[in-house]
Amino acid sequence: MNGFIKKSVGTLTLGEKLKKIRSERRISLGEVSRVTKIQIKYLEYLEEGKFDKLPVDVYVRGFLKSYAEFLAVDENVLLKLYEKEKGIKKNLDKRKNKKPLDKKPKPINISSFVFTPKIIATGLAVIIFLAGAFYIYRELGAFASAPRLVVLNPQQNATVNGNTVSVEGVTDKDAQLFINSQPILVNDEGKFQEDLTLQSGENTIDVEAVNRFGKKVSQSFAVQSNYHDNANKAGANDGNNSASNSGTNPENNLNGQNNASGPPAGSSGANSSADQRSGSDAGKTTTSAGIEIEVTVNPGPVWLSVEADGNSVFSGTMLSGAMQTFSAQNKLIINSGKADATFIKFNGKDLGALGSGAGPVRDVTFTKDTKF
Repeated sequence: MNGFIKKSVGTLTLGEKLKKIRSERRISLGEVSRVTKIQIKYLEYLEEGKFDKLPVDVYVRGFLKSYAEFLAVDENVLLKLYEKEKGIKKNLDKRKNKKPLDKKPKPINISSFVFTPKIIATGLAVIIFLAGAFYIYRELGAFASAPRLVVLNPQQNATVNGNTVSVEGVTDKDAQLFINSQPILVNDEGKFQEDLTLQSGENTIDVEAVNRFGKKVSQSFAVQSNYHDNANKAGANDGNNSASNSGTNPENNLNGQNNASGPPAGSSGANSSADQRSGSDAGKTTTSAGIEIEVTVNPGPVWLSVEADGNSVFSGTMLSGAMQTFSAQNKLIINSGKADATFIKFNGKDLGALGSGAGPVRDVTFTKDTKF
């Protein structure tokens, strides 16, 4: 006996470490994907160590930085693990691709053509020259030309009846894409798609692609949103229907200007003002038993996601001045990319910005019991 005790030493891989931290905090891949905007399949590839299925290296590094920020861990640790495991996997793949030596020697075919040192040197020189010329031609072409950018939707001077528009198109797969200065993910085929929340009236959408040489190409689109116009029309129609359904009772006709049924005789002034507010809110269906938040962005754009009673109801980008209303029976959870540019009204009460900092904020929860 030498007095030493043997212990097995185990180290976690990058994927195991990510999965362990996420499991300990009880966070699903779906929640990580909604906040970081990384597709679930890429998160799974990271946790499973399938680096060959991930996009180019610059995107993987971006994924790891976003994932580290979401988990509140040191991004340098994750990046070092990634580089180490990628190198190990590359060496293993090289060894697997090596062909085993044949045990039995093959017969040698003697050809009349003889490779002299001069012929070999000339052939190598030609191959190197052609490869270099092709590489220089390709790099000069990429350096001189701007990246491809085709926006399929929306069309110039388009008009939408709602307050949301989907921006879709194609660019170079290694280009960086920005919509109103907000970075947008491009897939392996160069396609992109992002939902934008518009403000009422005219909105300007700027789409820009930048290649690895800094060459830029951009397109601007003017989109008209008739969201509030339609809402006002709906509110007017509701008021007209209320008046027509009130019958010939003078009291009903008088009160029908603000409420379909009118306040009952002897109702308090507070109830009357509440009925007036409900008549002015066009098409809102939030019941008194539920909760409602109104989100406004200024300045934008700002990425936002909202969960209502455990279900994801919105995930996209809101432009400057855009407004969205969300309702739930019990609980609303908000994640925002810019806390100080996201303003909240909770059940009609103005709460101001979600936070004082310009960074992201997550899991801001509103319930029936929330007091301000």
